[in-house]
Amino acid sequence: MSTPPQGWGQPAPNPYQQMPAGYGYPAPAAPAGYPAPAHYGLAMKRRGPWAVWFLVIITLGIYSLVWYFKIHKEMAEFDSRRKISPAGSMLTIWFGWYLLIPPFVSYYNTGKRIADAQRAAGLPQTCSGGLGLFLVFIFGTHSVYYQSELNKVVDQYGQVPPGTQIPLAA
Repeated sequence: MSTPPQGWGQPAPNPYQQMPAGYGYPAPAAPAGYPAPAHYGLAMKRRGPWAVWFLVIITLGIYSLVWYFKIHKEMAEFDSRRKISPAGSMLTIWFGWYLLIPPFVSYYNTGKRIADAQRAAGLPQTCSGGLGLFLVFIFGTHSVYYQSELNKVVDQYGQVPPGTQIPLAA
């Protein structure tokens, strides 16, 4: 007697349920009457904006590098259509002070990337790279502003865990 093929005897996956990345399930089809998603990405983590700022203060700035790397990594996984280098962004902040200008360009571009993430989530683009750059000089509160804007993207998808596959707009 031969053994049944792998997967027999297990319930079929629900095509409308959002599955975590890496489960090997195909992307879910859009329900009737809804437009098909333009792309799929991974959900980002929600963080407390003021908690990020306090951690930066408590760690004497070390957490700012960790946070900057993490948000860029999450934005790259959220929308893989955008080419974002988390390590490059973090290193620009860390070593760019020798040339003075690169960190400010990176802070400005972070605001643009967050606005792109908002657009990909189907939200209005409310994040401003210019305001974020200005807030760098106001006690480093750019992290509060940028995390608040990223949380809008996270909240758009409800209570999905970070790393869950989610649909994106065009």
